[in-house]
Amino acid sequence: MSNKKFILNADDFGISKELNKAVLKGHLNGFLSSTSICANGKDFDSAVYEIIPECPNLGIGVHLNIIEGNGLLDGEPFKHGYGALMALSVNKKFLQKVEEEFRLQIEKIMKFTKVTHIDSHVHVHAIPNYFEITCKLAKEYGIKQVRTQFENFYFTPVFSKHLNFKYPPNLLKIALLNSFTIKNRKTVEKYGLKTNDYLIGVGYTGLMDDKTVHAGLASLPDEDMVAEALIHPYFYPFPEKNNQHYKEYLITQNSDLQDSIRRLGFKICNYKE
Repeated sequence: MSNKKFILNADDFGISKELNKAVLKGHLNGFLSSTSICANGKDFDSAVYEIIPECPNLGIGVHLNIIEGNGLLDGEPFKHGYGALMALSVNKKFLQKVEEEFRLQIEKIMKFTKVTHIDSHVHVHAIPNYFEITCKLAKEYGIKQVRTQFENFYFTPVFSKHLNFKYPPNLLKIALLNSFTIKNRKTVEKYGLKTNDYLIGVGYTGLMDDKTVHAGLASLPDEDMVAEALIHPYFYPFPEKNNQHYKEYLITQNSDLQDSIRRLGFKICNYKE
């Protein structure tokens, strides 16, 4: 019998009160098992003082961020997009600055909670030279799990999800991140760390719902693995009907999906386990 584990992770914890509330409700009233917090999020204090104390069983990761908001190192806004960060990843002076920023973000979060894993905003840590820094710091700070982004190409049964401006670029992201993962898994081994085997949420970024999660898990082989699905849930008291972030919150509340995940043979857990 295979040992299959599934982690439902909310990225961007600390970025907004709506996301923080979704994490709280998603964990206490649903099956959200894990989240990743931005040290430079504008609602970081709310996350660490109001939400984390209420959720002792929630896995908490570091959501490294050098692409949005202000840095902890100098307080200045980040000004580089993903393409520019890829180009700068061979610049030794810039890499040193990134390491200092990553270190400050990790240390800030570790003051408030035990960290179970590391990932990043917009997958910037997947760029191999930044991934090397990430693993080096994970080893130094005793953090055992680092996210990689290998995702199977799969399709949901909802045809309309493929006829929009979001889906085609997402396919390119899968190809890029899968190629990074091939190299990054060797770095994980080099530092004696662990990582997830599969990720769900790249191909349908901005389109996630219960059907995309189920289809992604159903596409995976029946073997020992850790599969992680990433979502960006927001809770609104009076949500608009087609609000995507609220739809992602509803994933955490879907008991039918939770049952189907278990029927597929997955144990729902977090990186503590």
